[in-house]
Amino acid sequence: MSTRMIRRLLLALLVLCLLGAGIWWAKRPKPIPVILTTIDQGRVESSIANTRAGSVEACLRTKLSATMGGRIEVMAVKEGDKVKKGQLLMKLWNEDQQAQSTLAQTQVETARKHVVEACTIAANAESEAARQTALFQQGFVSGSRDEQARADAQAKRASCDAAKADVVQAQARVSATKVDQSRTVLYAPFAGTVAKIVGEVGEYSTPSPPGVPTPPAIDLIDDTCLYVSAPMDEVDAPKIIAGQTVRISFDALPKQSFAGKVRRVAPFVTAVEKQARTVDIEATLDANQTPPRLLVGYSANVEVVLTARDKVVRVPTSALQEGGRVLLAAADGTLQERKIKTGLANWEYAEVLEGLAVGDQVVTSLEREGVKAGAAFVADDKAKK
Repeated sequence: MSTRMIRRLLLALLVLCLLGAGIWWAKRPKPIPVILTTIDQGRVESSIANTRAGSVEACLRTKLSATMGGRIEVMAVKEGDKVKKGQLLMKLWNEDQQAQSTLAQTQVETARKHVVEACTIAANAESEAARQTALFQQGFVSGSRDEQARADAQAKRASCDAAKADVVQAQARVSATKVDQSRTVLYAPFAGTVAKIVGEVGEYSTPSPPGVPTPPAIDLIDDTCLYVSAPMDEVDAPKIIAGQTVRISFDALPKQSFAGKVRRVAPFVTAVEKQARTVDIEATLDANQTPPRLLVGYSANVEVVLTARDKVVRVPTSALQEGGRVLLAAADGTLQERKIKTGLANWEYAEVLEGLAVGDQVVTSLEREGVKAGAAFVADDKAKK
């Protein structure tokens, strides 16, 4: 074989090698971009959260209605007004009751004059009876005359006492008319804010009869004292006691949380149709943590902190797989599976007891396609940011 032929064969072989290398390079497995998190030390908590959204409630809230129906004559406040305790809120038409009160007061005055008349006559009759008794003892009048005078005095005294009783009765009638009038007016039972008013001047206001949900005339709240009520799963209820630390967040204030304490745990289980049984808890915000503007009715979430440990090795909960396994970023550019032992855990972090050290990097984007042990990877710094 000539030298020229050998060169051609070597050239052809080189071309085939390059072609094969190109095909392999094109079809080689591409590294999977993954989000990596570095293991560090920090605080880990064991906590539980509400099953459904809670809400902000006022410590004092009352829905007021007059105890009798009638036409609204005076609406002394409007929605949003700040009121003081005892301030007039609403008054129904009650001129008929005022007339009855005036009549009752007049009857009191008449009864008092009857007392003066009857008691004066009684006093005169008693004086006459005493005089007749003295004359009888001296023999100037008969015994029957003396007895008649004393009987007349007793009758007159009874009339005096009856007149006094009429005064008491008339005064009671005045009090009764005042009670009737009080049923037509609403006063603020405490200082607060008028949240809602149902009805206008001239409209008819009706109290809510038993079993019939009628809207109240005035909804009054004390927004200076607020708390959060939230339903917790009945399974978690035994772990919660008054005084435990909580974190409270509000949908209206995203990316913020506020420290507080458990104020009360309900002594009974609430059963809602087609939903899990829950136990309501009440939590208050720490005084220095209260947002500047918190409205009654805001939806809220409460996370109760059961146990906490500081300065422990921790791993993001999103990096954990079933069975306590994680995918570790190895130095050779592949993902390695590692079994770890965890302690305290919540939705954000889990305490690492064995299997990882500070500085190790684990994958937190487990949902991506192709992320598994042995796969080549590349750090997706862009997605991490």
